[in-house]
Amino acid sequence: MNKKLYVGNLPYQITTDELRTHFSQAGTVVDAVVITDKRTGRSKGFGFVEFEKEDEATKAIEMFNSKDFQGRALVVNEARPQEPRE
Repeated sequence: MNKKLYVGNLPYQITTDELRTHFSQAGTVVDAVVITDKRTGRSKGFGFVEFEKEDEATKAIEMFNSKDFQGRALVVNEARPQEPRE
């Protein structure tokens, strides 16, 4: 079963491809996305990475949480389901 991670405190210039490449060190990345502002197209500083296996996601948390990436300490944890909007 796939496991999705939240990745925060990303550098604003990062691309989805760079995010995918960086996290592929921990295992098979099924999907990666950097969240961007709809009007400006600029990164909001966070994204999501989805792994094929739960143990790979756990490894990614251990490898990258609080670790430096392009001058910023990443925040990596299990993604929570999106809450409904009104």
